Amino acid sequence: MATQEQYQEVTAVLTAESPTYTIVLWNDDVNTFDWVIQALVEICDMTENQAEQCSLIVHFKGKCIVAEGEYNDLKPKCSAITDRGIQATIEQVATR
Repeated sequence: MATQEQYQEVTAVLTAESPTYTIVLWNDDVNTFDWVIQALVEICDMTENQAEQCSLIVHFKGKCIVAEGEYNDLKPKCSAITDRGIQATIEQVATR
Protein backbone atom coordinates (compact mmCIF):
# COMPACT_ATOMS: atom_id res chain seq x y z
CA MET A 1 0.00 0.00 0.00
CA ALA A 2 1.31 3.43 -0.94
CA THR A 3 2.15 5.86 1.79
CA GLN A 4 0.97 9.46 1.82
CA GLU A 5 4.54 10.55 1.04
CA GLN A 6 4.73 8.29 -2.03
CA TYR A 7 1.34 9.55 -3.20
CA GLN A 8 2.51 13.16 -2.87
CA GLU A 9 5.69 12.39 -4.84
CA VAL A 10 3.76 10.80 -7.69
CA THR A 11 1.25 13.66 -7.71
CA ALA A 12 4.07 16.22 -7.79
CA VAL A 13 5.73 14.51 -10.74
CA LEU A 14 2.48 14.24 -12.69
CA THR A 15 1.53 17.86 -12.12
CA ALA A 16 5.05 19.12 -12.89
CA GLU A 17 4.97 17.65 -16.40
CA SER A 18 3.71 20.17 -18.91
CA PRO A 19 1.28 18.95 -21.52
CA THR A 20 2.76 18.30 -24.93
CA TYR A 21 1.50 20.11 -27.98
CA THR A 22 1.83 19.55 -31.71
CA ILE A 23 1.85 21.74 -34.79
CA VAL A 24 -0.57 20.31 -37.32
CA LEU A 25 -0.10 21.34 -40.94
CA TRP A 26 -3.34 21.33 -42.95
CA ASN A 27 -3.94 20.73 -46.64
CA ASP A 28 -5.04 23.56 -48.91
CA ASP A 29 -5.40 24.16 -52.62
CA VAL A 30 -3.31 27.34 -52.60
CA ASN A 31 0.30 26.61 -51.63
CA THR A 32 2.74 24.71 -53.80
CA PHE A 33 4.71 21.71 -52.61
CA ASP A 34 7.93 23.70 -53.03
CA TRP A 35 6.64 26.56 -50.84
CA VAL A 36 5.53 24.21 -48.06
CA ILE A 37 8.77 22.21 -48.23
CA GLN A 38 10.85 25.38 -48.02
CA ALA A 39 8.86 26.58 -45.00
CA LEU A 40 9.26 23.25 -43.17
CA VAL A 41 13.00 23.18 -43.82
CA GLU A 42 13.50 26.76 -42.64
CA ILE A 43 11.05 26.86 -39.73
CA CYS A 44 10.92 23.28 -38.40
CA ASP A 45 14.57 22.41 -39.13
CA MET A 46 13.57 19.44 -41.29
CA THR A 47 15.69 17.95 -44.01
CA GLU A 48 14.39 18.36 -47.57
CA ASN A 49 13.42 14.69 -47.57
CA GLN A 50 11.48 14.97 -44.29
CA ALA A 51 9.71 18.11 -45.48
CA GLU A 52 8.80 16.45 -48.78
CA GLN A 53 7.37 13.44 -46.94
CA CYS A 54 5.30 15.71 -44.68
CA SER A 55 3.97 17.65 -47.65
CA LEU A 56 2.89 14.39 -49.32
CA ILE A 57 1.17 13.22 -46.14
CA VAL A 58 -0.67 16.55 -45.94
CA HIS A 59 -1.68 16.27 -49.59
CA PHE A 60 -3.06 12.74 -49.31
CA LYS A 61 -4.25 12.60 -45.68
CA GLY A 62 -5.30 16.23 -45.18
CA LYS A 63 -2.97 16.97 -42.28
CA CYS A 64 0.38 16.07 -40.74
CA ILE A 65 2.10 16.73 -37.43
CA VAL A 66 5.26 18.69 -38.21
CA ALA A 67 6.52 19.47 -34.70
CA GLU A 68 5.80 18.66 -31.08
CA GLY A 69 6.87 20.11 -27.77
CA GLU A 70 5.91 22.77 -25.29
CA TYR A 71 3.38 25.41 -26.32
CA ASN A 72 5.74 28.36 -25.84
CA ASP A 73 8.35 26.71 -28.08
CA LEU A 74 5.83 25.90 -30.81
CA LYS A 75 3.94 29.21 -30.91
CA PRO A 76 6.63 31.16 -32.84
CA LYS A 77 7.07 28.28 -35.30
CA CYS A 78 3.34 28.01 -35.93
CA SER A 79 3.12 31.78 -36.40
CA ALA A 80 6.00 31.70 -38.87
CA ILE A 81 4.23 28.97 -40.86
CA THR A 82 0.90 30.80 -40.93
CA ASP A 83 2.66 34.09 -41.78
CA ARG A 84 3.64 32.36 -45.04
CA GLY A 85 0.00 31.66 -45.80
CA ILE A 86 0.18 27.99 -44.86
CA GLN A 87 -2.56 26.63 -42.63
CA ALA A 88 -1.28 25.30 -39.31
CA THR A 89 -2.62 24.97 -35.78
CA ILE A 90 -1.29 24.07 -32.37
CA GLU A 91 -3.13 21.22 -30.70
CA GLN A 92 -2.74 19.70 -27.28
CA VAL A 93 -1.91 16.02 -27.23
CA ALA A 94 -4.64 14.04 -25.51
CA THR A 95 -3.58 12.55 -22.20
CA ARG A 96 -4.91 9.38 -20.70
